Amino acid sequence: MRKKIGQSSVLYGAFVGAIFGLIASCAEVEQGVNPKPNIVLIISDDQAWNDYSFMGHKHIETPRIDQLAQESLTFTHGYVTAPLCSPSLASIITGLYPRQHGVLGNDPVFSFEGKRYGNEWRVERSKLYRSTIDHFESLPTIADKLGEIGYVSLQTGKWWLGNHQTGGFDEGMTHGDPARGGRHGDAGLTIGREGLEVIYDFIDHSESNEKPFFVWYAPFLPHTPHTPPDSLREKYMKVTPSEPVANYWAMCEWFDHTCGQLIDYVDEKGWRENTLFIYITDNGWIQDPDRPNRYAPRSKRSPYEAGIRTPLMFRWPGTIPPEMNTKTPMSSVDIASTIYAIAGIDGPESLPGVHALDKAQREEREAVFAAAYAHDFTTVDSSLYYSVAIDWPYKLIVPDPKNQPTETTQLFNLAVDPHEQKALADEELINQLSEQIANWRKVK
Repeated sequence: MRKKIGQSSVLYGAFVGAIFGLIASCAEVEQGVNPKPNIVLIISDDQAWNDYSFMGHKHIETPRIDQLAQESLTFTHGYVTAPLCSPSLASIITGLYPRQHGVLGNDPVFSFEGKRYGNEWRVERSKLYRSTIDHFESLPTIADKLGEIGYVSLQTGKWWLGNHQTGGFDEGMTHGDPARGGRHGDAGLTIGREGLEVIYDFIDHSESNEKPFFVWYAPFLPHTPHTPPDSLREKYMKVTPSEPVANYWAMCEWFDHTCGQLIDYVDEKGWRENTLFIYITDNGWIQDPDRPNRYAPRSKRSPYEAGIRTPLMFRWPGTIPPEMNTKTPMSSVDIASTIYAIAGIDGPESLPGVHALDKAQREEREAVFAAAYAHDFTTVDSSLYYSVAIDWPYKLIVPDPKNQPTETTQLFNLAVDPHEQKALADEELINQLSEQIANWRKVK
């Protein structure tokens, strides 16, 4: 079971103050009743920032996510904290950077003579991973904090930290037993690919008990294996000569379908105006055109835009005015801070994120940060590959001199070079952003 950290008080006026500050720039408002909106967090798995219709892709059709974006406060320059799923997801649920929550990669470094990813390997992995889980259990999560004010929570899809209870969820699909396939989601990985009934049942049960709910929907989509419905594969084979690319594009649309099903279920229950939908991806992906189920360079596990950039959306009809923000970098660590502000919760003082609905907080922040670590990790210092700072419109990528000795520091202007094709030689800017990274790394 999870270790609970303290008992936060509920500030019933915090949400009202934040929203009125956003809409009317009022400094003080009367306290009101916290509406406790339902919260649904949708997390795409291995999808590039521009693999959506609304982000300009010429072939991939994502009508339901496009609609969600149009109805949301949407940041087109959202960033995850790491270009790999396990540390990225841990940051989303805690609101902390990997060097703070301790989940740096997918697996710990250890010697094993035998088949990687088999049951025996997973059992040995779990022994070394125990210390990572122990530290993680000492940290408050979104599910923990919402539970303190009466929410019920459900985990589905990807989950790397053992049983779903490790994240503070009341219910979940992931058992985490390594002897039965537990590593990154186990039974939870069927959600979306095999329907959404688990979520529907949870929502219905929450309604009957008159409880606000928090749903973690992190399906194994469009993640490999790229096995889309035949109709979608055939659709995309007509516009690309590469079958691996067609399969990946089809997976993106399949994922879009499931998002639409989930949104429709909530809306048709009559909760459209009392549910906050949040959308993000865990890390990016560029499909290798010649090898099925493989990513190309400068995408997953890399510090480039196709590794860490994602659209970030907040939809709450009638409360959050829709806006397409194309110039403000935001971070996945902002999700926890935003949820706490909306729900009127005192979050941990150490949280580095900002309240996404608060324009002043967004503008006061100098930069957002990310880091790429080894897939198989040991410590922060020994596993670091790259550090990244984004201070719009500039982005700095700093390779670790020990682990990436042949790499050079790169500066890009994302406003004119979103695909990072031309590095700039501006020493003043490089020094300025390098100092920001150094200061960021000092914060515990």
